[in-house]
Amino acid sequence: MTGVPGPVLDPDSAAAFRRIQPGAFILFGRNIETPAQLRSLIDDLRALSAVEPIITIDQEGGRVSRLKLLGNEPPNANQLRDRGQPELIARHGTITGRLLRSFGFNLDLCPVLDISFDDAADNSLLGRCYGHCAAQVIENAGLFHDALRATGIRSCGKHFPGYSRCPSDAHHELPTVAISRTDLDAHELAVFRHFASGPGAVDSMMIGHAFYPAIESSRTPSSLSQKVVTGLLRSELGFRGLVMTDDLDMGAILNHYGLEETIRLAITAGNDVAMICHRVNMVEEALRHLETVERPALDRALENVATFKRCLPPPEPWDEAEFRRHDAEVWSLRVAALGPERAAQRSPEDGARSPVEIY
Repeated sequence: MTGVPGPVLDPDSAAAFRRIQPGAFILFGRNIETPAQLRSLIDDLRALSAVEPIITIDQEGGRVSRLKLLGNEPPNANQLRDRGQPELIARHGTITGRLLRSFGFNLDLCPVLDISFDDAADNSLLGRCYGHCAAQVIENAGLFHDALRATGIRSCGKHFPGYSRCPSDAHHELPTVAISRTDLDAHELAVFRHFASGPGAVDSMMIGHAFYPAIESSRTPSSLSQKVVTGLLRSELGFRGLVMTDDLDMGAILNHYGLEETIRLAITAGNDVAMICHRVNMVEEALRHLETVERPALDRALENVATFKRCLPPPEPWDEAEFRRHDAEVWSLRVAALGPERAAQRSPEDGARSPVEIY
């Protein structure tokens, strides 16, 4: 999965992507200028792909809402949680799915399945958690998830195996989550276990970057750990969907591993997709490293990607008026969740543009 350099495909990027054939593209604020431009970019990415690509974005709510650059900002998970009206959470899932379908996206990198033990924690999850306990997250994230999937958009649970008790931000350095396995089972893993199988299972899981001494004896990030990805998520929790790393361009990985080792560890750990969001110029090198990974691990990943792609929704015809109608629905939801006065003002945590785009 690769990022895209800018709002249009320059000839060099187009030629590189046509040659490399990435399995997935992820878009950020740098790729968004106008509604028609965004749809054109997505159409171009699909046109150069021999196999239908996964095209994804982080469209959660609040500050992690890339499409707010084109219109209204949806309420975040905390705000919807605290409002106490479950129907608003389901409504948010429906609106989000319709918006994404209108642009040609087929996967949304949410819902966040982390529990908020501290709403003010400095670990990049500010405003993004659906509950203070496992049961609350399961209920609220489930409402969003089911409504989103009903629109045809595929889902991704994150950040396995539970990121909210990280004492620092993995965008900058690898955090250690020093809690017992019993504690992890009772809280974080209770949520992920629910969404790993059964009728409400997510379509994909994103593995976060943190060190969990209760699971992994060496100081290996969860995203590169076979014990976490294959042992815990696949074997113990029984997850059968697509598995992807979080962005391998984060400091938690960059500060400790070279690209070749990162790619090898990511795939042999059990991930199906290695995500490179920002070092787009290194994607061709990443492909060369992928080709050296042991064949059984590659075949497993390719088979899981192919299975996932068989259920991707086809893009809808572009209609800017339809986008405007969905954007008006976002505003209506914002008013319902926050009230007219608060809706008119973006809160600092929602409206701030961080130098690092959170995901």
